[in-house]
This record gives sequence, C-alpha cells and structure tokens, in this order.
Amino acid sequence: MEIGGWADETFGGVADVFRDNFAEFGELGTAVSVRVGGRPVVELWGGVADQRSGRPWTRETVVPVFSCAKGLVSICAHLLAQQGRLDLDAPVATYWPEFAAVGKERITTRMVLGHRAGVPVLDRTPSFAEIAEWAPVVHAVEEQVPLWEPGEAYEYHGHVFGFLVGEIIRRITGLTPGRFFREAIGEPLGVRAWIGLPASETGELARLVEAEGRPAGDPQSLLMRIVTMNGALVFPGLDEPHGWNDPELLGMELPGAGAVASASGLAALYGAAVTGIDGGSRLLSTETVTDAVREVSAGPTWQGFDLGQRWGSGFLLDSEHPRPMLGGRSFGNDGAGGQFVFGDDEFGVGFAYVANRMIGHGDDRANRLVTALRACLKG
Repeated sequence: MEIGGWADETFGGVADVFRDNFAEFGELGTAVSVRVGGRPVVELWGGVADQRSGRPWTRETVVPVFSCAKGLVSICAHLLAQQGRLDLDAPVATYWPEFAAVGKERITTRMVLGHRAGVPVLDRTPSFAEIAEWAPVVHAVEEQVPLWEPGEAYEYHGHVFGFLVGEIIRRITGLTPGRFFREAIGEPLGVRAWIGLPASETGELARLVEAEGRPAGDPQSLLMRIVTMNGALVFPGLDEPHGWNDPELLGMELPGAGAVASASGLAALYGAAVTGIDGGSRLLSTETVTDAVREVSAGPTWQGFDLGQRWGSGFLLDSEHPRPMLGGRSFGNDGAGGQFVFGDDEFGVGFAYVANRMIGHGDDRANRLVTALRACLKG
C-alpha cells in the first residue's frame, strides 16, 4: 500500500501504526494529521478514495465525518460565548423565544451541549426535503415535549443536537451554522471542513464503503430513531437516494452529523482552537477550554446504558473507553465510520483521523494512532 505524506522523526511511531492499520484492519482509504504547537508534525494518507475508479487518497481528499460535525458547531458556540454573545447557562429561549413551549423554558444551551435537554429525538418525522429546508425541523423542535425533566438525565441527542445548537447560532448571528462556521472560522483559517459540502469540492470527495457484517439495527429502537430522524435518513446506508454518499445529502446543512472534511483540515481546526496555527492567536482561550472540558454528563444514560463516555459542553472528554485521548484538557468528537478528532491545550495538540471504510463506531483504528501519539509526546 502506497503511503503519501510525511511525519517528523519524533512522531515515527504514529507513521508505523498508520501503516500497520492497513494490514490489521483492512483500511481502504484513510488519513491522519497531527499538529503540535500549531505546527504540522504528521501528515499521512494512503489507499483509495473511490473504490469504483481507483482514485487515490490525497492530502486534499475530504470524507463525511458524521458526528465530528458536533465539534464544529460546539466550537462555534464556545466562540460566541467567548465573545460575550452567548451565555451557555441562560435559557435557550433567551435567544429563541419560541423554543420555550411545552416544558422547555428551563433548558439551557449547556444542557443541549451535554445531551441533557430531554429532546434526543422528535415525535414528528420530517421529510428529506423538510430537513434540507431547515425551518420545518426547527418548528418540530419547538413543538417537542421533553422525554424527561431537562437536566435530570442524559441521552445522545444525535441530529437534534445540531439543529438545536445551530438554530441558537442562527438566532444570534443571522447565519446558519454552516455559513457561520465558514465565515467566522473555516475561511479565515483556510481549513477544509464544511457543514454543507460545496458542489465545487465533490471532485475531492471520498466514497464511503460499509465493512462486511455491520449490523443494521432495529429501526424502532430509540438509537435508530435518533440517528435517522425517525427514518427520514438511512443508517447504515450509503447510496442514493438519501444515503451518506449522496451529494444532495452532503450538500445540505446537517450540523449534528453531516460535516465533510479532510484530516488536515480537522487537525488544523483543533490546533487553532488550542494553540493557534501559522503564528496566529488561539481560537479558544484557556478559560473557554476550561469551561468546555468540565464534565457535564457521564455514566448511565436515560435508557440505562453506560458506554463509558464522558461529555463536556459539546465534546467527548478523555475516557478509558471508548475514546482515550491525552488527559484532562482533551476534547473532541468521533464519527460513525470510525473518524476521530480532538484537541488538547496542555500538549498543544490537534489530532484527526478519517477513513472511508466504515468498520464501526468506536473501532480501534484511531485509538491505536492516539496511543502511538501519546508515546511520541512522552518520548
């Protein structure tokens, strides 16, 4: 397997694991990127971006990264809080009065970021066209009765997370979350990451492939209702119409799970958040990161499942399982295809791993790379 890119000698252990992952896990196409102190120290890619044509993966290749999108909108929310435009502990209705209906008047943005708002799924099933239109989903969120007393339990909020935080961003800035991210962060930093992929970038898009034997899941379960918006979207499911290789789906704003990015773009974003890049000032202050990494949710969910996850305000935190990072200052998100991104301002690290072979949520490919990175940093 031809590997492109480079790694600083100090980080050769990451390169070794990256190469080994092709043999160990049957990688198709993949990339890993690491920034330390704002400087790129690992930029590696390899394999095939599109199995049908054999088009190779390059540094510019982008791929759907699913719930890593939550990190993009969460960084936007924390940036607005840092600017004094958003109080994460004020009721959402402060910015979005219509949201207060049917028992949601006490819900704060932090409850949403910590998956504690009580609205992980909608009773209504929007159509694909309504999801693309945005406003019908927002109205459905306004009408939704919480499943539990807000703040008293937590459950993964999936797509609703993105629409809810995204509408707060829109109410404050006048811009949809994808547009705000590009104008305030993506374009100024030059990072290859989007919520709503431009048509001009589809030529660099990797095509996802399902690994053999991935279970489909019970469509009536709460988890499947969460990740498919009651069946309006498909999961697992890749092909047109409405699958995760469908350009129409990738072009719409799905801020809970619909980001498309390159590994180098995501690593640069998180590197900018914790240290700045290319000599620029850091995007998020030490105080803002301290607020983001304070644990908000952990342990058993509303359904009684304990998957080992710890949540700060919008981000996964370091945990033994399923996503070990570098320590108490680490914050990130992972995606349904195995993608993983995080930042850490103690170590000055921005890390991102992406791939197009969807082995499963929380698989060990990225974890092995993080373990190697940790050893390199200690060395």
